[in-house]
Amino acid sequence: MLDDLLVVGFDLQTQTEVHIGERPLEQWRVLGYGRRETVVCFYCWRGIDAPIGTKVPLLARGRIGGLVRPHFAHPAGTAPPGGHRRETVWHINAKHRLARWAAALPNVTRVRTEQWTPERDRRADVHVVLDDGAILALEAQRELITDELWQARHRDYAAAGVRDVWFMRPDTRIPHVLFAEGTPAWTLYHRDGEAEARLGQPHGRGPQWWTKDLRLYALHHPPCPGDPVVRERFSLAELGLSADGVTFPPAMTARLAEQVTRVQQDADQARRQHEQAKRWRREAAARQPRRRPWNPGPLPPLPPPPERPAPAGTPVCEVCRRPLSKALARHGRHILC
Repeated sequence: MLDDLLVVGFDLQTQTEVHIGERPLEQWRVLGYGRRETVVCFYCWRGIDAPIGTKVPLLARGRIGGLVRPHFAHPAGTAPPGGHRRETVWHINAKHRLARWAAALPNVTRVRTEQWTPERDRRADVHVVLDDGAILALEAQRELITDELWQARHRDYAAAGVRDVWFMRPDTRIPHVLFAEGTPAWTLYHRDGEAEARLGQPHGRGPQWWTKDLRLYALHHPPCPGDPVVRERFSLAELGLSADGVTFPPAMTARLAEQVTRVQQDADQARRQHEQAKRWRREAAARQPRRRPWNPGPLPPLPPPPERPAPAGTPVCEVCRRPLSKALARHGRHILC
């Protein structure tokens, strides 16, 4: 893979990491294998896949217009068995690509690699200070990171007043915990000098959608967890940095702003229609005649039970004409009559 080419070396004279793109190839050849031999393999010197302090002077290879970009190489027979690990090479190359990109931005005042936070609890791959005082940590992530580990790093950076910005290796899945925390994540193609953003597709418009976050009804960055995404790839030279992280090129910023404006217009119209419908319902209810509650009044008294003729010879009450018991017969009436 061309992403695995060695583009970072170590200068023994200056005791600094160097990138193949910082000088013409001929100058690197003077400093490399068979001549001054002061530029050695960064990985071997740092003890990666070799004993620490191993000095392997490098060859500078490549030519203008060639199919393979300029790179360093081990002399024959001096590389570790199987070469250096691809993940490690990608990480170092990516770190230097990000540092060179940040250093070229007009609003950046300082760039350092492998810089510790003040509490020395986190070490940024690329530590960037902007001219407004904002501090960024550019992280080149070469493999999938767990939610817990990412959250711990994110909290530590936030506590130190540092904004962490994440660049993932191609073909490495981006943990959705970043999107749940509202943190963008970029895929870095350092060989091409490009970075890819993931944007969430517009959400569906449900009941009273205009009362929610309107940004979600247009292309939005970062996406929400589980959103279908749109991938947009940019040259690093088009991108910038601010206190909030990576900034889009002006054309992309205008495109997103135009979509948000259209959503805002649709939301205003939907809100007006909703209020108008409510007003119409109130007016229709006001036009309906008021119905008085039904009041039947007091109930009429129950009619007296029908009189039954007493059998012949039975004494009856002289008042109500109902039969009298034997005990009342001599009185001629009921007690209450």
